[in-house]
Amino acid sequence: MRRTEDPSTSLEDALRWLATHSEDRPLHLLRYAIESRHSEPGHALHLLVLPTEAMKDATSLTRAEVVWGLIVSEARQVGSSANAKERNALLAAFRLPRRAEIREPWAATLGARFGQLKALKEVFTHQDSLTPMTRAWTRGLRILVPRVANGLAALSDGSADWGGYVELARTVEDEVLRREYPNLDPEDSAIGFKAPTEGAQPVFLELFVTTVFMKQRAAYRRITERLITAQADNLDGYTAAALVGWTGDQAAIPVNALWGCRAERIASPPGEPALTKLAFPRPLMRDERHFFSSEAFEADLHEERRWINVEIDHHGIAPGRLLHGEIPVSGLTIRVRFDPGCLPVACWWYAEQTERQRRVRPAEGDPRLLPIIDGSVQHTFRQRCHPRENYGVSIAWFDDLAH
Repeated sequence: MRRTEDPSTSLEDALRWLATHSEDRPLHLLRYAIESRHSEPGHALHLLVLPTEAMKDATSLTRAEVVWGLIVSEARQVGSSANAKERNALLAAFRLPRRAEIREPWAATLGARFGQLKALKEVFTHQDSLTPMTRAWTRGLRILVPRVANGLAALSDGSADWGGYVELARTVEDEVLRREYPNLDPEDSAIGFKAPTEGAQPVFLELFVTTVFMKQRAAYRRITERLITAQADNLDGYTAAALVGWTGDQAAIPVNALWGCRAERIASPPGEPALTKLAFPRPLMRDERHFFSSEAFEADLHEERRWINVEIDHHGIAPGRLLHGEIPVSGLTIRVRFDPGCLPVACWWYAEQTERQRRVRPAEGDPRLLPIIDGSVQHTFRQRCHPRENYGVSIAWFDDLAH
């Protein structure tokens, strides 16, 4: 996406940008704008998030929730009734909870969402074009801008009671999650994740990308990038281990820090995996996010890998999502680049399986089979990755065919 060099020139520009960029939820874009001021969202949404700097003790998530709750509150009051064209156009633009007549989830583009408004036959009686929806959006935005401006001014001078905005933002996001993703895990009706065990690391992984480089049949190097959200105050690090996958003992490969952390070895009893604490530059408060990366090397090239596994010893990993169909922006992605002189005969992904189950090669045509392209495979797990489970990519070597 193109970046602008100057902050948005008007509040209307910022709201329009928020409505037309559908690669993420508006709340997440607002949070990203707060945390990354020099990013495209940071420039485009500058006027929306700037007043929240007055909230000195609030996390970036809370600040984003205040702005999002304010926008939602004012958008829902535009027009004199629930059938007001301007109000419904705003609901579509900002992908707020759909009316029952609109059966499909909101489309990715603004124009397509306006097309979905044709389902509201009592609201938009002329069905031959999108002109009524586009005009209603323009009028609605012009009504919305001064109302949002007044709310932001109250935030800036400290006169606003912003707790209600936070609650509204959370309620709306929960409703959207339930409506757009109806198959949530019933074990946790709030967010769709199984409960973590006692002692699980208090982090939620929004992004987890691990890239493995093979030499012969060994996982010679493994680079892992993580974007976490702290689930507790004063979180000062993340515990990592890169364990061998098939033969030999369970001693861990040493883990080294690459970015956003420093490595501190953790003493382990004899025979137990060696762990590494990836310490953060400063402790995180609850709901704060942090990006960091690490790498692990395997010195023993005789260590044969039959799978690349990720064990969920924390609060889970978000559903996977790709930008432009290839760039991971959320969820778990595993990439494996094989030694050109030692290619496998098959690879497949597995989820929530025992070691015995993950060894069983799927039949031809099974969607779990992964194509080996230019000596590499990759898979992004579209579903949630739950606590206490294992996810990964299995590898079949030539001599496995004899078994």
